[in-house]
Amino acid sequence: MNKLFFAVLAVVFAQIAVAAPTIEQRYARSCNICHMGGAGGAPKTGDVVAWAPRLAQGMDALVDSVNKGMGAMPPKGMCWDCSTDEFAALISYMAAPK
Repeated sequence: MNKLFFAVLAVVFAQIAVAAPTIEQRYARSCNICHMGGAGGAPKTGDVVAWAPRLAQGMDALVDSVNKGMGAMPPKGMCWDCSTDEFAALISYMAAPK
């Protein structure tokens, strides 16, 4: 019985340890570096006016820009393990009013 309990406990802790970071955590560790203050011409997080013409291009075009890099932003925008869906969520997060 004890072996089974510890085996289950180990699986639970392993799943917790590899839980995906939230969008806010991903933003804080990568996008925030430039988008908080607008470094290198990056549109500031929460600046709806600055994001509007970019959003008008469509999410696919924005995600493509992130993947390839644009201006001072390197390819993958400092989030090398982000998925396409996570990039879209990050863009939506940054473009939303704060």
